[in-house]
Amino acid sequence: QKAEEVRQKILAMQREYLIELGDAVVVVKDQAGQIKLNQLINLTTTGAASGALWGTLIGFIFMAPLLGTALGAASGALGGKLTDVGINDQFMKDAAAALQPNTAGLFLLIRKMTTDKVLADLRGSGGTLMSTSFDETKEAALREALAAAAPGETVAGTSQATAAT
Repeated sequence: QKAEEVRQKILAMQREYLIELGDAVVVVKDQAGQIKLNQLINLTTTGAASGALWGTLIGFIFMAPLLGTALGAASGALGGKLTDVGINDQFMKDAAAALQPNTAGLFLLIRKMTTDKVLADLRGSGGTLMSTSFDETKEAALREALAAAAPGETVAGTSQATAAT
C-alpha cells in the first residue's frame, strides 16, 4: 500500500532529524466505503497496559492486586479511548470520505522540517495533496514533488499548526 510506504519513508526521515512529526495516520477506505484509521500509537492499548501496571501496584498496597489490575486496565483503556492527540480523528474521517473505495490516504501533522531535503525525498511518491496549512510557496513545491510520479493513492495533509505530506 503506497500510503504506508510513504509514511515509512517519512518516519525514516524523522529518524534522520529532517522532519519532526506530531502525527502520521494512514486512512484506508475499503470496498464497502468503511474508513479505518491506522494510527502510529494505539492509545486504548497503551492506556490499558499502563493502567494495568499502575492498578497492580496500587492493588498490592491494598492487598488486592488482581482487582487493582482489572480496574487499572479498564480505566486506562477508557482514558486512552477518550484521548485524541495529533490530528483530529473526525476531521480525518470526514476528509477520507472523498477517497475512492479501495484506496488510502496519508495524514501528517508536521511540526518542523528541512523543506528542501524532505521534498527531494518525497519526489516521485505520487498522490494528490488535498489540504495543507503551508504557505503558497511550500504548497506549490509539495504539489510539484508529488506530481513528479504517476498518480497513485491519495496523499492528504493537514494540521492545526503546520502540516502536509
